[in-house]
Amino acid sequence: MIIDYLIDAAENGKQVAVNVELKARFDEAANLRWASRLEEAGIHVTYGVLGLKTHAKAILVVRRDYNGLRRYVHIGTGNYHAGTARMYCDLGLLTCDKDIGLDLTELFNYLTTGCRPAHSYRKILAAPHLMKKMLLAKIDREIAGHSVEAPGLIRFKANALEDPDIVEALYRASQAGVKVELILRDTCRLRPGLAGISETVTVASIVGRFLEHARIYYFRNGGDEEFFIGSADAMSRNLDSRVEILVPIENASLRKELHALFETQLGDQRSVWDMQPDGSYVQRRPRGGSRGRPCQEILIEASRLRAERARRLRKVKPRAFARRGPK
Repeated sequence: MIIDYLIDAAENGKQVAVNVELKARFDEAANLRWASRLEEAGIHVTYGVLGLKTHAKAILVVRRDYNGLRRYVHIGTGNYHAGTARMYCDLGLLTCDKDIGLDLTELFNYLTTGCRPAHSYRKILAAPHLMKKMLLAKIDREIAGHSVEAPGLIRFKANALEDPDIVEALYRASQAGVKVELILRDTCRLRPGLAGISETVTVASIVGRFLEHARIYYFRNGGDEEFFIGSADAMSRNLDSRVEILVPIENASLRKELHALFETQLGDQRSVWDMQPDGSYVQRRPRGGSRGRPCQEILIEASRLRAERARRLRKVKPRAFARRGPK
């Protein structure tokens, strides 16, 4: 459990600070107990910024490496909770990207002191002051850049789509001809397939063995694709009254995996329910009498194969290199 590791770090002389969200549905009492335990271990515990619920999920480790200080960052779509980790489908980015590390430093300074950063974040999109504005700007950019030769494409995967401004912008995108593909587990205020209004929009909901909890925002951007993952749903409460983070995914191999996730889930003929123009849902059925494989099963198998390949690579003995410099 991550709480135990944080306490171990503090007891081994590391400086540890933790921001705990007390207003967590169904978990208020448990969070109070964890906060007390952390404080007893000498950890600096804060409870966020007054008036804002902290919903972001992030870890920042500042370490003195052989070549100086280095920041290691994890940004996730789900809670750091051992129980939900076994039941939820989530994503996370582990990186030592310099700009993202500096952004997280600014964010934690804000959460622990309440002082806003003196400048804009370098890479992350943070709510409540920036994220919604940037998402709307990216939708408008997709509309402006759409053409027959370079068609626009927007893909969102989230728990819910409820914010009126985001919904209105997606309607405008569809009316401009941009293809909009949404994977939403819960609330959706946008009606797909309405003549002249949302003809290019599809809305799918996945019901499977595990709870779909990840948030991904994709923009084709004329071929210069953008992926973001993070904690925020497209809801007014997330975008206007919470501390949230979206982080760009820039690594080519990670983008390839996110593309594969979208293609696998959008092509699922077993566990997907399609929203109809009247707001009802119809479950897809496998074609040609095939039983079909649920997308979660396919993605779990792909993840297992990647892990096996990584283990095999670690077993390969390192090559011998000529020694440089004086002996």
